[in-house]
Amino acid sequence: MSDEEVARSAAPTATGGSPARGLHEPPERDMTDGGPDMVQFLAADGTRVPLTDVNSPYAAYLDELDEEAMRGMLRDLILVRRVDSEGFALQRQGELGLWPSLLGQEAAQVGPGRAMRPQDYAFPGYREHGVAWCKGVPPENLLGMFRGVNHGGWDSNENNFHLYTIVIGNQMLHAVGYAMGVQRDGDVATGDPERDTAVMAFTGDGGTSQGDYNEALVFAAVANAPVVFYVQNNHWAISEPNDRQFRVPPYRRADGFGFPGVRVDGNDVLASYAVSRAALERARGGEGPTLIEAFTYRMGAHTTSDDPTKYRISAEVDIWKKKDPIDRMRTYLLAEGIVDQAWLDGVEAEADELARRIRQACQTMPNPPHEEMFEHVYADAHPLVAREAAEFAAYQAGFED
Repeated sequence: MSDEEVARSAAPTATGGSPARGLHEPPERDMTDGGPDMVQFLAADGTRVPLTDVNSPYAAYLDELDEEAMRGMLRDLILVRRVDSEGFALQRQGELGLWPSLLGQEAAQVGPGRAMRPQDYAFPGYREHGVAWCKGVPPENLLGMFRGVNHGGWDSNENNFHLYTIVIGNQMLHAVGYAMGVQRDGDVATGDPERDTAVMAFTGDGGTSQGDYNEALVFAAVANAPVVFYVQNNHWAISEPNDRQFRVPPYRRADGFGFPGVRVDGNDVLASYAVSRAALERARGGEGPTLIEAFTYRMGAHTTSDDPTKYRISAEVDIWKKKDPIDRMRTYLLAEGIVDQAWLDGVEAEADELARRIRQACQTMPNPPHEEMFEHVYADAHPLVAREAAEFAAYQAGFED
């Protein structure tokens, strides 16, 4: 049986053989197939894909990667997954209020994260832990946000990585506004690689249904803004599958806004890197926006408050596990002699130490003073906020120590 036949046959059924109510019936086609337009360099089994008309325009970017850079990408994938698994475990142990897992999407984030230059600015949603890692944001700061002891905990301008955006799609407008500011500062198409700047805006496939997302694409197109829209199509917007979200794939929708769209294998870190490099260079050169659809899969729950067994079947997840982004990069680098088992063991030891570090940091984070909730609400002093702060302070003072 084919993979899709296995998935369909594994679907729970109600009386009479019809799919159980409330569960998504897998589509007739193989949902792991990104189609002939998808840019790919590493197949699911870790072998190199031959050059084609689709991937050859991006091949030159991989030729620039030396062995150290490729080892660095695999290291990133492994360490980012460990950060994610610790975040999940800490939430389950009551140390975090919530955790949105990126399990399965590591390559879709490390690729663009490594493609950006230091001056390029990233606008994430709330699942971009891999991009945060590549931009130098300490993972402890991410945990602090989900522990509720800070409002993000990092200086956005220090890493050129905006605070997480919980409102779905809102960051796309922020990114376009920033990109239009970059234009007005004259930091586009100067020919100076340390000055020319691009912006990347990250969202999921569910975000493409939001008004903010579509408005952002309109503004970016007419302004020719130096922005790359990066849609991680992980096939599920919480409990809604792709076939209940759109009829046209995200990358093809770029045509309607008047700029290029491209679909890339989001489980292939090399392809994600190369396509992102091309789009970023196009933006920095003054050629305007690009929409990238990273074709990937969310292997875990939407967040730790979600139960994916209520709307999808385990056979579907099992199919995607065969396309795991870390397994494929590890297999490729082992076969090429770029890494060996000793190197992999060293990274695993580094991952263990990272896990210990962030776990200890999370469990020992001090609670912020109560009065901090009234600070930085407005840029200037505000009489209503000041009155509420005074009332709250008086209320707190009424308790015994």
